[in-house]
Amino acid sequence: MRIHWFPCRKRAPACKKFVMPSSVMLFCRSTKGPSFFNLIVVKMLKQGREEVRIMETQTMQTSPSTQIVNVGGFDIGGPNFTVIAGPCSIESQAQFMETASGVKAAGAHLLRGGIWKMRTSPTAFQGLGANSFDMVRTVCKELNMSLVSEVTDVRQIEEVYDIVECFQVGSRSMQNYELLKELGRQKKPVLLKRGLAAYIDEWIKASEYVTKMGNQNVILCERGIRTFETATRNTLDLNAVAYAKKNTHLPVIVDPSHAVGIRALVPDLAYAAAAVGADGIIVEVHPRPAEALSDGMQALTLNDFSMMMKKLDRILTAIDRPLHKAHKAEVYV
Repeated sequence: MRIHWFPCRKRAPACKKFVMPSSVMLFCRSTKGPSFFNLIVVKMLKQGREEVRIMETQTMQTSPSTQIVNVGGFDIGGPNFTVIAGPCSIESQAQFMETASGVKAAGAHLLRGGIWKMRTSPTAFQGLGANSFDMVRTVCKELNMSLVSEVTDVRQIEEVYDIVECFQVGSRSMQNYELLKELGRQKKPVLLKRGLAAYIDEWIKASEYVTKMGNQNVILCERGIRTFETATRNTLDLNAVAYAKKNTHLPVIVDPSHAVGIRALVPDLAYAAAAVGADGIIVEVHPRPAEALSDGMQALTLNDFSMMMKKLDRILTAIDRPLHKAHKAEVYV
C-alpha cells in the first residue's frame, strides 16, 4: 500500500480521501482492497473521538467549583437545593402571612416578595413601598424566615437594609451599573437576574460590577429571555444555566414563573431546572392568583406549590441533590 500526502488545494483524481485535523488530506491508493482502507480510516476516526473525549474531560475537570453564598442561614451553591417562594408583590399583611406560612409548611427555605415592582405600564400596581416595611418585619420574625426582595434604585438599599437578607436585581436593572456598584459595596448577598434580551456574557459581566466592588456573594438567576416565540411569556434558557455552572464560580438558580408565565407549566420548568444542575429556584405563589395585583397568571396556588415540592424532592433525590430540610436556627445578619 502506498500513502500519498497532498496539500488541501490539490486533489488526486479517482482516489479515496480522508480529512485530517491538521487541514491536510490523506489520499490512499490500496492494492489490498477497500476493506483494508476502511480499517485504517476507522482506526483514525476512533483515535480522533478519543482525543475529543479527553479534551472534553479536561475542560470539565478545569471548570471552577461553585462558590457557596449563604442567605438567611441556607447555603446556595452547596450540595443541597434551595427553594425561594412567595408572592410577586406584597399586597397586605394578611396576604403575605398566608402565603409565607403556606410555602414554609410545604418546604420553602426563603421568602420572596416585592416591596417595589418595576412594571411595564406606569398605571399598574407598583408595590406598597415603605408602607409594607412593618408587615414584612412582623411576618419574617414570626415565621423565622428571611426575605429576598428587589431593589430598583440606589436609594432603596439603605431603606430596606435591615429588612431584606438578599437584594434582588430584576431583569430590567441588570445593566443599571450604578445600582450594581452600590450593591457591590454592601455586605449582603445579591441575586442578579438575567436581562430579558441579554447575552450570557453580558449577564456574567454585570455580576462583575458587583464582585469588583468587594461583594463576592452574587447568585445568578436565569429567568427566561425574549425570543420570537409568543406561546409563553418568555423562553427559559437552560443552556445558560449549564453554561454559567461550567464557566463561572457563582451559584445559579432559575425563575420558572417569569420564564413561562403560565401557572400549569411552572412545575415542569422547575423540575427541568433541577435536572440541568441549577442550585435552586425562585417561584411566585399566591393564595388566590385571580386576585393578585401583579402576575397572577403565573403564580402557583398554595396547593400547586405543595404538590410541586413533593415531586421536586423525589427528582432531586434521584440525582443526589437533596432539598435543604431544616429551617435556620437563627436570623442571618
